[in-house]
Amino acid sequence: MEPLRIGVLGCADIARRRMLPAIARVPDTEVVAVASRDPERAARTAREFDCRPVTGYPELLARPDVDAVYVPLPAALHAEWVEAALRAGKHVLAEKPVTTDPDRTAALVELARSRDLILMENVMFVHHAQHAVVARLLREGVIGELRAFEATFTIPALPDDDIRYRPELGGGALSDVGVYPVRAALHVLGPELAVVGAVLTTGAERLVDTSGAALLRTPDGVTASLLFGLEHAYRSRYELIGATGRIVLDRAFTPPADHHPVVRVERFDGVQEIRLEPDDQVRNTVAAFASAVRAGAGSGDPAGVGDSLRLARLLHDVRERAASLLTRSRRSSPSCSGA
Repeated sequence: MEPLRIGVLGCADIARRRMLPAIARVPDTEVVAVASRDPERAARTAREFDCRPVTGYPELLARPDVDAVYVPLPAALHAEWVEAALRAGKHVLAEKPVTTDPDRTAALVELARSRDLILMENVMFVHHAQHAVVARLLREGVIGELRAFEATFTIPALPDDDIRYRPELGGGALSDVGVYPVRAALHVLGPELAVVGAVLTTGAERLVDTSGAALLRTPDGVTASLLFGLEHAYRSRYELIGATGRIVLDRAFTPPADHHPVVRVERFDGVQEIRLEPDDQVRNTVAAFASAVRAGAGSGDPAGVGDSLRLARLLHDVRERAASLLTRSRRSSPSCSGA
Protein backbone atom coordinates (compact mmCIF):
# COMPACT_ATOMS: atom_id res chain seq x y z
CA MET A 1 0.00 0.00 0.00
CA GLU A 2 1.07 3.59 -0.58
CA PRO A 3 2.40 5.42 2.49
CA LEU A 4 0.05 7.67 4.42
CA ARG A 5 0.88 11.20 3.23
CA ILE A 6 1.14 13.52 6.23
CA GLY A 7 1.29 17.30 6.41
CA VAL A 8 2.33 19.18 9.54
CA LEU A 9 0.61 22.33 10.82
CA GLY A 10 3.40 24.35 12.37
CA CYS A 11 7.10 23.99 13.09
CA ALA A 12 6.93 23.40 16.84
CA ASP A 13 9.94 21.98 18.62
CA ILE A 14 8.27 18.61 19.23
CA ALA A 15 7.48 18.36 15.52
CA ARG A 16 11.02 19.09 14.36
CA ARG A 17 12.83 17.18 17.10
CA ARG A 18 10.70 14.07 17.49
CA MET A 19 7.64 13.63 15.26
CA LEU A 20 8.95 14.62 11.82
CA PRO A 21 11.97 12.26 12.10
CA ALA A 22 9.64 9.45 13.22
CA ILE A 23 7.18 10.05 10.36
CA ALA A 24 10.14 9.89 7.96
CA ARG A 25 11.35 6.60 9.48
CA VAL A 26 8.06 4.68 9.51
CA PRO A 27 7.59 2.79 6.21
CA ASP A 28 3.82 3.39 6.22
CA THR A 29 4.08 7.19 6.46
CA GLU A 30 5.61 10.01 4.46
CA VAL A 31 6.09 13.69 5.25
CA VAL A 32 4.82 15.58 2.21
CA ALA A 33 4.45 19.16 3.47
CA VAL A 34 5.00 21.40 6.46
CA ALA A 35 3.17 24.67 6.99
CA SER A 36 4.04 27.81 8.91
CA ARG A 37 2.78 31.37 8.96
CA ASP A 38 6.45 32.29 8.48
CA PRO A 39 7.58 31.32 4.93
CA GLU A 40 11.25 31.20 5.91
CA ARG A 41 10.60 28.90 8.84
CA ALA A 42 8.52 26.59 6.67
CA ALA A 43 11.29 26.52 4.07
CA ARG A 44 14.00 25.69 6.63
CA THR A 45 11.98 22.83 8.13
CA ALA A 46 10.95 21.50 4.71
CA ARG A 47 14.58 21.39 3.56
CA GLU A 48 15.54 19.41 6.63
CA PHE A 49 12.90 16.76 5.95
CA ASP A 50 12.85 16.86 2.14
CA CYS A 51 9.22 17.93 1.86
CA ARG A 52 7.24 20.89 0.52
CA PRO A 53 7.08 24.20 2.42
CA VAL A 54 3.62 25.78 2.67
CA THR A 55 2.80 29.29 3.88
CA GLY A 56 -0.33 29.21 6.02
CA TYR A 57 -2.32 26.38 7.54
CA PRO A 58 -5.39 26.66 5.25
CA GLU A 59 -3.12 26.25 2.22
CA LEU A 60 -1.80 22.96 3.56
CA LEU A 61 -5.29 21.67 4.33
CA ALA A 62 -6.33 22.42 0.75
CA ARG A 63 -3.58 20.23 -0.75
CA PRO A 64 -4.90 17.06 -2.43
CA ASP A 65 -1.59 15.25 -1.78
CA VAL A 66 -2.11 15.39 2.02
CA ASP A 67 -4.09 12.47 3.50
CA ALA A 68 -3.59 13.35 7.17
CA VAL A 69 -2.22 16.13 9.32
CA TYR A 70 -0.23 16.30 12.52
CA VAL A 71 -1.21 19.23 14.78
CA PRO A 72 1.57 20.29 17.21
CA LEU A 73 0.17 23.78 17.83
CA PRO A 74 -0.35 25.27 21.33
CA ALA A 75 -3.26 23.62 23.15
CA ALA A 76 -5.59 26.62 22.83
CA LEU A 77 -5.36 26.41 19.02
CA HIS A 78 -6.06 22.68 18.72
CA ALA A 79 -9.85 22.88 18.51
CA GLU A 80 -9.87 25.38 15.64
CA TRP A 81 -7.34 23.56 13.48
CA VAL A 82 -8.39 20.01 14.29
CA GLU A 83 -11.91 20.95 13.19
CA ALA A 84 -10.61 22.66 10.06
CA ALA A 85 -8.56 19.59 9.15
CA LEU A 86 -11.49 17.21 9.66
CA ARG A 87 -13.77 19.43 7.55
CA ALA A 88 -11.08 19.38 4.85
CA GLY A 89 -11.31 15.57 4.84
CA LYS A 90 -7.99 14.89 6.58
CA HIS A 91 -7.24 12.35 9.28
CA VAL A 92 -5.72 14.04 12.35
CA LEU A 93 -2.99 13.22 14.84
CA ALA A 94 -3.30 15.98 17.46
CA GLU A 95 -0.91 16.77 20.26
CA LYS A 96 -2.31 16.20 23.73
CA PRO A 97 -4.70 17.40 24.94
CA VAL A 98 -6.96 17.30 21.87
CA THR A 99 -8.62 20.47 23.19
CA THR A 100 -8.81 22.29 26.51
CA ASP A 101 -12.55 21.56 26.87
CA PRO A 102 -14.10 18.06 27.16
CA ASP A 103 -17.31 19.03 25.36
CA ARG A 104 -15.34 20.44 22.43
CA THR A 105 -13.22 17.28 22.34
CA ALA A 106 -16.38 15.16 22.23
CA ALA A 107 -17.77 17.28 19.40
CA LEU A 108 -14.59 16.80 17.36
CA VAL A 109 -14.65 13.05 17.97
CA GLU A 110 -18.23 12.96 16.69
CA LEU A 111 -17.28 15.08 13.66
CA ALA A 112 -14.48 12.64 12.81
CA ARG A 113 -16.82 9.68 13.15
CA SER A 114 -19.47 11.31 10.97
CA ARG A 115 -16.89 11.74 8.21
CA ASP A 116 -15.27 8.31 8.62
CA LEU A 117 -11.99 9.94 9.64
CA ILE A 118 -9.47 9.09 12.33
CA LEU A 119 -8.81 11.58 15.14
CA MET A 120 -6.01 10.36 17.40
CA GLU A 121 -4.49 12.06 20.43
CA ASN A 122 -0.70 12.01 20.51
CA VAL A 123 -0.08 10.43 23.92
CA MET A 124 3.08 8.54 23.06
CA PHE A 125 4.06 6.75 26.25
CA VAL A 126 1.16 4.27 26.07
CA HIS A 127 2.78 2.85 22.91
CA HIS A 128 6.00 1.86 24.72
CA ALA A 129 6.46 -1.87 25.35
CA GLN A 130 7.48 -1.37 29.00
CA HIS A 131 3.87 -0.72 30.03
CA ALA A 132 2.71 -4.03 28.55
CA VAL A 133 5.30 -5.77 30.75
CA VAL A 134 3.96 -3.98 33.84
CA ALA A 135 0.39 -4.95 32.89
CA ARG A 136 1.41 -8.60 32.46
CA LEU A 137 3.10 -8.70 35.86
CA LEU A 138 0.00 -7.23 37.45
CA ARG A 139 -2.26 -9.80 35.74
CA GLU A 140 0.02 -12.60 36.90
CA GLY A 141 -0.42 -11.48 40.49
CA VAL A 142 3.25 -10.89 41.30
CA ILE A 143 2.30 -8.12 43.79
CA GLY A 144 -1.09 -9.50 44.80
CA GLU A 145 -4.27 -7.48 44.56
CA LEU A 146 -3.67 -3.89 43.51
CA ARG A 147 -4.26 -1.38 46.30
CA ALA A 148 -2.95 1.94 44.99
CA PHE A 149 -1.22 3.69 42.11
CA GLU A 150 1.20 6.63 42.31
CA ALA A 151 2.58 8.65 39.38
CA THR A 152 4.80 11.71 39.07
CA PHE A 153 5.88 13.78 36.11
CA THR A 154 7.80 16.97 36.90
CA ILE A 155 10.30 18.95 34.85
CA PRO A 156 12.70 21.84 35.59
CA ALA A 157 11.72 25.46 35.01
CA LEU A 158 11.29 26.59 31.42
CA PRO A 159 12.49 29.84 29.81
CA ASP A 160 10.25 32.74 30.81
CA ASP A 161 8.96 33.18 27.25
CA ASP A 162 7.97 29.52 26.83
CA ILE A 163 4.40 29.12 25.53
CA ARG A 164 3.60 26.78 28.43
CA TYR A 165 3.57 29.85 30.70
CA ARG A 166 1.00 31.65 28.53
CA PRO A 167 -2.66 31.23 29.56
CA GLU A 168 -4.02 32.50 26.24
CA LEU A 169 -2.30 29.55 24.53
CA GLY A 170 -3.63 26.95 26.93
CA GLY A 171 -0.46 26.71 29.00
CA GLY A 172 -0.04 25.40 32.52
CA ALA A 173 1.22 22.34 34.33
CA LEU A 174 -2.03 20.39 34.18
CA SER A 175 -2.40 20.70 30.39
CA ASP A 176 1.26 20.05 29.66
CA VAL A 177 2.69 17.55 32.18
CA GLY A 178 -0.38 16.64 34.25
CA VAL A 179 -1.75 14.81 31.23
CA TYR A 180 0.85 12.06 31.72
CA PRO A 181 0.08 10.83 35.25
CA VAL A 182 -3.68 11.19 34.66
CA ARG A 183 -3.45 9.16 31.45
CA ALA A 184 -1.22 6.62 33.20
CA ALA A 185 -3.87 6.16 35.89
CA LEU A 186 -6.44 5.49 33.17
CA HIS A 187 -4.07 3.06 31.49
CA VAL A 188 -3.48 1.04 34.66
CA LEU A 189 -6.78 1.38 36.55
CA GLY A 190 -9.32 1.49 33.74
CA PRO A 191 -12.10 3.84 32.62
CA GLU A 192 -14.18 4.29 35.79
CA LEU A 193 -11.86 6.67 37.61
CA ALA A 194 -13.29 9.63 39.48
CA VAL A 195 -11.53 12.70 40.86
CA VAL A 196 -11.71 12.85 44.66
CA GLY A 197 -9.56 15.94 45.21
CA ALA A 198 -7.08 18.22 43.49
CA VAL A 199 -4.78 21.19 44.05
CA LEU A 200 -3.28 23.52 41.45
CA THR A 201 -0.60 26.03 42.41
CA THR A 202 0.52 29.12 40.50
CA GLY A 203 4.18 29.96 40.95
CA ALA A 204 5.47 33.42 41.76
CA GLU A 205 5.10 35.85 38.83
CA ARG A 206 3.36 33.20 36.70
CA LEU A 207 -0.08 33.45 35.10
CA VAL A 208 -0.71 29.69 34.83
CA ASP A 209 -0.67 26.75 37.21
CA THR A 210 2.92 25.54 37.59
CA SER A 211 2.30 22.51 39.79
CA GLY A 212 -0.50 20.31 41.00
CA ALA A 213 -1.62 17.12 42.65
CA ALA A 214 -4.74 15.00 42.31
CA LEU A 215 -6.34 12.07 44.08
CA LEU A 216 -8.48 9.72 41.99
CA ARG A 217 -10.25 6.48 42.86
CA THR A 218 -11.90 3.51 41.18
CA PRO A 219 -15.36 2.25 42.21
CA ASP A 220 -13.57 -0.53 44.11
CA GLY A 221 -11.56 1.95 46.17
CA VAL A 222 -8.16 1.68 44.47
CA THR A 223 -6.59 5.14 44.70
CA ALA A 224 -4.35 7.04 42.30
CA SER A 225 -2.10 9.73 43.77
CA LEU A 226 -0.73 12.00 41.05
CA LEU A 227 1.87 14.79 41.13
CA PHE A 228 2.96 17.09 38.29
CA GLY A 229 4.85 20.34 37.83
CA LEU A 230 6.80 22.66 35.53
CA GLU A 231 9.38 24.01 37.98
CA HIS A 232 10.68 20.94 39.81
CA ALA A 233 13.50 18.42 39.75
CA TYR A 234 12.95 15.98 36.89
CA ARG A 235 10.89 12.91 37.78
CA SER A 236 9.08 10.57 35.42
CA ARG A 237 7.84 7.46 37.19
CA TYR A 238 4.93 5.45 38.45
CA GLU A 239 4.41 2.79 41.08
CA LEU A 240 1.82 0.07 41.58
CA ILE A 241 1.30 -0.91 45.21
CA GLY A 242 -0.19 -4.32 45.82
CA ALA A 243 -1.12 -6.49 48.77
CA THR A 244 2.20 -8.38 48.66
CA GLY A 245 4.61 -6.06 46.85
CA ARG A 246 5.05 -3.21 44.44
CA ILE A 247 6.13 -2.52 40.85
CA VAL A 248 8.18 0.61 40.14
CA LEU A 249 8.92 2.05 36.70
CA ASP A 250 11.28 4.99 36.20
CA ARG A 251 11.53 6.96 32.93
CA ALA A 252 7.90 6.02 32.48
CA PHE A 253 6.75 8.83 30.20
CA THR A 254 9.51 10.14 27.92
CA PRO A 255 12.24 7.48 27.65
CA PRO A 256 14.71 7.97 24.77
CA ALA A 257 14.60 5.38 22.01
CA ASP A 258 17.93 3.88 23.17
CA HIS A 259 16.94 3.65 26.84
CA HIS A 260 16.95 0.18 28.48
CA PRO A 261 13.91 0.26 30.80
CA VAL A 262 14.14 -1.47 34.16
CA VAL A 263 10.95 -2.71 35.82
CA ARG A 264 11.59 -3.10 39.55
CA VAL A 265 9.51 -5.65 41.50
CA GLU A 266 9.80 -5.45 45.28
CA ARG A 267 8.30 -8.21 47.45
CA PHE A 268 8.84 -9.66 50.90
CA ASP A 269 11.16 -12.32 49.44
CA GLY A 270 13.45 -9.87 47.64
CA VAL A 271 13.84 -7.41 44.79
CA GLN A 272 13.83 -8.31 41.10
CA GLU A 273 14.96 -5.91 38.38
CA ILE A 274 13.70 -6.82 34.91
CA ARG A 275 15.86 -5.17 32.25
CA LEU A 276 14.04 -4.65 28.95
CA GLU A 277 15.17 -3.94 25.42
CA PRO A 278 14.91 -0.34 24.17
CA ASP A 279 11.73 0.70 22.42
CA ASP A 280 10.89 3.79 20.35
CA GLN A 281 7.53 5.10 21.53
CA VAL A 282 7.55 7.98 19.04
CA ARG A 283 7.95 5.66 16.08
CA ASN A 284 5.38 3.29 17.57
CA THR A 285 2.86 6.12 17.88
CA VAL A 286 3.25 7.15 14.25
CA ALA A 287 2.89 3.52 13.19
CA ALA A 288 -0.23 3.17 15.35
CA PHE A 289 -1.76 6.25 13.72
CA ALA A 290 -1.10 4.87 10.24
CA SER A 291 -2.55 1.51 11.29
CA ALA A 292 -5.69 3.21 12.65
CA VAL A 293 -6.17 5.05 9.37
CA ARG A 294 -5.77 1.78 7.45
CA ALA A 295 -8.26 0.03 9.75
CA GLY A 296 -10.82 2.82 9.37
CA ALA A 297 -13.04 4.62 11.83
CA GLY A 298 -15.73 1.93 11.52
CA SER A 299 -13.56 -0.85 12.96
CA GLY A 300 -14.07 -0.37 16.70
CA ASP A 301 -11.82 2.26 18.28
CA PRO A 302 -8.46 1.95 16.50
CA ALA A 303 -7.29 5.40 17.61
CA GLY A 304 -8.26 5.06 21.28
CA VAL A 305 -10.70 7.97 21.28
CA GLY A 306 -12.57 6.45 24.20
CA ASP A 307 -9.55 7.03 26.40
CA SER A 308 -9.10 10.52 24.94
CA LEU A 309 -12.66 11.43 25.93
CA ARG A 310 -12.18 10.05 29.43
CA LEU A 311 -8.85 11.88 29.77
CA ALA A 312 -10.48 15.16 28.71
CA ARG A 313 -13.20 14.75 31.33
CA LEU A 314 -10.73 13.86 34.11
CA LEU A 315 -8.53 16.87 33.32
CA HIS A 316 -11.61 19.08 33.47
CA ASP A 317 -12.66 17.54 36.78
CA VAL A 318 -9.18 18.04 38.26
CA ARG A 319 -9.33 21.72 37.34
CA GLU A 320 -12.85 22.10 38.73
CA ARG A 321 -11.95 20.35 41.98
CA ALA A 322 -8.89 22.55 42.41
CA ALA A 323 -10.93 25.71 41.74
CA SER A 324 -13.62 24.75 44.27
CA LEU A 325 -10.97 24.04 46.90
CA LEU A 326 -9.40 27.45 46.31
CA THR A 327 -12.80 29.13 46.62
CA ARG A 328 -13.59 27.32 49.88
CA SER A 329 -10.15 28.18 51.24
CA ARG A 330 -10.64 31.88 50.54
CA ARG A 331 -14.11 31.91 52.07
CA SER A 332 -12.89 30.22 55.23
CA SER A 333 -9.90 32.55 55.74
CA PRO A 334 -10.12 34.60 58.94
CA SER A 335 -11.07 38.22 58.52
CA CYS A 336 -8.31 40.81 58.84
CA SER A 337 -10.72 43.75 59.08
CA GLY A 338 -10.11 44.21 62.79
CA ALA A 339 -13.78 43.62 63.62
